[in-house]
Amino acid sequence: MKLIYRAGDINEANIVAGMLHAHGIDAHVGGYYLQGGVGDLAAFNFANVHVPDEDVAQARLLIAQYEDDSDNSDDTFTEKSNSHFVVSVILFALILIVITIIVYGVS
Repeated sequence: MKLIYRAGDINEANIVAGMLHAHGIDAHVGGYYLQGGVGDLAAFNFANVHVPDEDVAQARLLIAQYEDDSDNSDDTFTEKSNSHFVVSVILFALILIVITIIVYGVS
């Protein structure tokens, strides 16, 4: 077994291991029992994914695709958030204009 991926936390390690399992690669997640010692241990590099030696090349390709997809999804989320913010600001401004017209009347 070789270390193939160092995850940010145990949940991410399980996501990567599940993806590898879905592609027929046996993957083992290590670091479950180290998570409880985060107060005493460094809070990084304890969630790892290991695969058999013969599956390392295929696992690296799949993990590279996973990381590329993760990077792209962040951009999509930011674009959607920005457009949602702009629509909210415009809607708020229109509501203020309507309230001002109602309160002060049209002269």
